[in-house]
Amino acid sequence: MPLLNLVRSAQSATPEAPSATRVPPRTDTLDARIMEKLLELAGRPALAFRLWTGETVGAPRATAVATFGIADRRALLRLVLDPSMQFGELFAAARITLIEGDLVAALREIFSRRSATVNSSTLMGRLARQLAQTRRNTLLGAKRNIHDHYDIGNDFYRLWLDPTLSYTCAYFTDENATLLDAQIAKLDHVCRKLRLQPDQTVIEAGSGWGSLALHAASRYGVRVRAFNISHEQIVMARRRARRAGLTDRVEFIEDDYRNASGACDAFVSVGMLEHVGPEHYAELGAVITRTLRADGHGLLHTIGRNAPQPVNRWIEQRIFPGSYTPSLAELMAVLEPAGLSVLDVENLRPHYARTLSLWLQAFNAEQAAVHRMFGPDFVRMWQLYLAGSQAAFESGEMQLFQVAFAPATNHRTPWTREHLYHPDARTRQWTAATS
Repeated sequence: MPLLNLVRSAQSATPEAPSATRVPPRTDTLDARIMEKLLELAGRPALAFRLWTGETVGAPRATAVATFGIADRRALLRLVLDPSMQFGELFAAARITLIEGDLVAALREIFSRRSATVNSSTLMGRLARQLAQTRRNTLLGAKRNIHDHYDIGNDFYRLWLDPTLSYTCAYFTDENATLLDAQIAKLDHVCRKLRLQPDQTVIEAGSGWGSLALHAASRYGVRVRAFNISHEQIVMARRRARRAGLTDRVEFIEDDYRNASGACDAFVSVGMLEHVGPEHYAELGAVITRTLRADGHGLLHTIGRNAPQPVNRWIEQRIFPGSYTPSLAELMAVLEPAGLSVLDVENLRPHYARTLSLWLQAFNAEQAAVHRMFGPDFVRMWQLYLAGSQAAFESGEMQLFQVAFAPATNHRTPWTREHLYHPDARTRQWTAATS
């Protein structure tokens, strides 16, 4: 029986009896058949689901990566009718719960199976694109979207990020490196790709809490104009610049990157392209063209995908409104129309998986504090978001691209990559003044 017919039958069925009067669980109930059909459509991941009736559907316990519990029929039907949205909603509300196993491993199993059964060219992939209703990143819309994620409070992010307050992929030059060391290594990696020299000027689109701008100014002697539309982040970044004595070299501007003006030797965006949206890529390219000098360098650092695909609807609506993660081909829509030459492409996917693992550990260690701030549903929502993100990078569902570029007129490009892996004497420890 097709899934939709099963759902209609379940919707018209008599509600299940209270647990005190239930008969022993059956193994062929309508609810179980619905769950079996959903698992079949998902590529039969090695997961089990324990229904409120006592039935367990899916992989046998010996082979199941994890077992989830489903609270009631209404939760099951919501999951079946809109799994991409309702799994997150139900998990946050504790109506789907993890009974056994590891959440990251369970989500990795789902992603691995899905990548083998659904892509942008399939019927389900096309339907997913049609259902996706991303909030647009117009000048007004972008400010609202950023506010909903980044302005929920600096105190929240300080609980579980490293002292640099870097909320982007770290770079682990050593598999045993601490998160702080890896974030500093990432900042150096970016600066070396930009070929920064003392007294050069840098425009940064999307500055976060200021870690890259402060790092580049203090270690490489450049002057930075950093644009950001998150008020909370700008306030903290300016405070950090004052504490570090860098206000003469770093200017944090509370404005949209599209309003950037003046000339620069380097243009950089780390973790901001995800908030631009493909419909605005040409605008970003135009900003780069009008600001980057003929002999300048640039870098885009962004979460991406192997092929075009919409962001998960729950992530887009509950965590990152207005977000989109491009494929490499889509990313080129920023650079190609602007006449910019790609110099280097690097994929840091395993580094982001490791970063997210450490973020999740830190978040879980502070979940009591997060609970006091926002309540239990918020804690579960962010646990699912961080665990799902880690699983997405581990499974290959998501990528992390660093694309270095320059105007076609730039003839100062390096002959080799040696400069990326032999840091010079300017490197020094991150100081408390910039944290």
